[in-house]
Amino acid sequence: MKLLVSPINKEEAIAAYKGGADIIDVKNPKEGSLGANFPWVIRSVKEAIGSNKPISATIGDFNYKPGTASLAALGAAVAGAQYVKVGLFDVQTEDQALEMLTNINRAVKDFDPSKKVVASGYSDYKRINSISPFLLPAIGAKAGVDVVMVDTGIKDGRSTFEFMSEEELIRFTSSIREVGLESALAGSLKFEDLPVLKRIQPDIIGIRGMVCGGDRTACIRQELVERLKGMI
Repeated sequence: MKLLVSPINKEEAIAAYKGGADIIDVKNPKEGSLGANFPWVIRSVKEAIGSNKPISATIGDFNYKPGTASLAALGAAVAGAQYVKVGLFDVQTEDQALEMLTNINRAVKDFDPSKKVVASGYSDYKRINSISPFLLPAIGAKAGVDVVMVDTGIKDGRSTFEFMSEEELIRFTSSIREVGLESALAGSLKFEDLPVLKRIQPDIIGIRGMVCGGDRTACIRQELVERLKGMI
């Protein structure tokens, strides 16, 4: 499993990098689960890390706005993100999801075919009235994205494991693998979840609060990233 850590600025990115994170994922928690940060923050992280680790960037928890999302995705790619991650937060149907992801993918790949698009659903999709993450592997494959993931849409301390069982998450990651894409799991994960995560075996786990001492509004601590990387 690769470890994706989500800093909000250059200083946190350096701590995540020194701690051993495999992917540095720039986000802005003030704007939601997959809140977008500013282009200059993405650039500053890219300049600080260089080509030593791939940079990821979230572009937001989106409702059905394919054009807006495509422009945001291109902006993240131009700013230096190797992975461009979008949340289908208020996307209601399979057709809406497919149109969103197809256009986002085109915006990114027309600019640089080597960059990767990450489509995120939400484990708590029922309480936010969003599309089921179980539909996303097939939609993502058809749209041409590279990674399908699940996160929690509402950050109130409740974990993905409170909304999806181990069996459901194994089925989710297996269905992603079957269509040839990479899988990622996130959503208020904790150190004690590592044994279950190892059984599920996603390609990537995404974390922030875990390496901030349990509070995602605090700062990333290098020693906690090191501890987590060692456990993985």
